[in-house]
Parts: sequence; C-alpha cells; structure tokens
Amino acid sequence: MAVVNVEKCTGCGNCVPYCTVRAIRVEDKMARIDPGCCTECYVCMREKVCPVGAIEAQPLVGFGEIFKHTLSDPTETLKETGVPGRGTEEAKTNDVTGRFRPGEVGVCIDLGRPGVGTSMRDVEKVAMAVTAAGLEIEGPENSPIGLVLKDRATGRLQEEVLDQYLLSMIVEGKCPVSGLPKVLEALREVEKQIDTVFSLGLVARTDANGHTPVLEILEELGLPRPIRGKVNVGLGRPLAG
Repeated sequence: MAVVNVEKCTGCGNCVPYCTVRAIRVEDKMARIDPGCCTECYVCMREKVCPVGAIEAQPLVGFGEIFKHTLSDPTETLKETGVPGRGTEEAKTNDVTGRFRPGEVGVCIDLGRPGVGTSMRDVEKVAMAVTAAGLEIEGPENSPIGLVLKDRATGRLQEEVLDQYLLSMIVEGKCPVSGLPKVLEALREVEKQIDTVFSLGLVARTDANGHTPVLEILEELGLPRPIRGKVNVGLGRPLAG
C-alpha cells in the first residue's frame, strides 16, 4: 500500500493534485495518505510526483488489498480474466465469444471514476438490486465482479472485499430483452442509496435491418438514447443462432 515516509517528506504538496480520489493532504507540513480513501492506484508513485521519493509502496496484505490495487491500477492485469485493471471485454469481441445471444441484452454498470471512486459496499447494493431484478451477473472467467461474489444468486459479495474502496468497479451481466425494464427500474431505485456515480452500458444485438427493441425500451422508460457506442460488424467466427 502507498505510505508517506515521514523522514523524507518535506510537505511541499506536489503530490496532492495528482491523487485521483483526493486521498492525499498536507497537515502540519507533512503529506498524509488517508488509507480509507486511497484506492492503491499508485499514480503518485508511477508518475514520480514526489521530488524526494517520500511516497513508498508497502506490501499489500490479504486478498482484499491485492484485489483493490489490481483493479485500480491500469498497469496491472487480473490473471483470471487477462484484462488490465477493472476492465472486461464486454461486447468488444461478441462476434467471437457469443456471450450475448439473440434475445439477450448485456448490462454494464460502471461504478466510480477517477475523482470519485466507489466503495465495495455500494457495489454490493447495486449487484444485489439488479440480481433480484433478474440480471445474471458474469462469472469469474469473464469479469472481476464474478471473482468476489459470495452468492451469485443474490449478488452478495465476499466479506473480505466489502471495506475496500476502489477507483472503479463494473457490475456486468445479462438478461432477456423482455427483462430489461425491470433491471433498469431496479437500478433507478438503488442509485438513491449509493454515494458514487455510475455509467450504464447496454449490449444489444440488432436484426438484419439494424433494429433492436432495446432502444424502444429506453424511450418507454424516459431514458435518453446512447450517443456513442462500439459495434461488432460480424467479422468473427460464425455463431449458431
């Protein structure tokens, strides 16, 4: 974990503006890192922002701290998924993987961002809400959220990660297109209970005419149509169905 070497620190404050979640402050002419807010992203160390090298890494203890650092630092790769940081492949390779089949819609809820962060307790609230509404959360082979699920049927997370604070975390899964309204309504309700921000991504398959009912569902719920996206054009291996 990132700590300040008090014998080296001069209290210059150069490190403060570089912290992505405002976990560093200067008090009594000494830089201090709030361990409850620090996401262990290591930006302060990677960018060598301290002119005297007073910010140092101490060993990460336990799965929770290692998980937090790996997902918050984009230079680290989660060995279970093979994707750097908190990222997942999502729909980017769906024409090869076929994770989202006809009649299904993928849901990607990206909690926290640089400058905000997210607690894992808020992640659990969202995971439990959308799971109860019918979202099938991804397993550990495809998404980091699957690694820390205690109960996939309820969306409850393992206790050892609940007190961790991360830069960002993705709750990712899928449901039948017909079940999307219920999932989105659950997300609307749980957003009132969490102390962070999130972005919502949807993975929708279109028919031969480029039509998808997902856009109509968004309009019916009063949600804006997306203004950007990623498109699979069908250059992967053919998929049945």
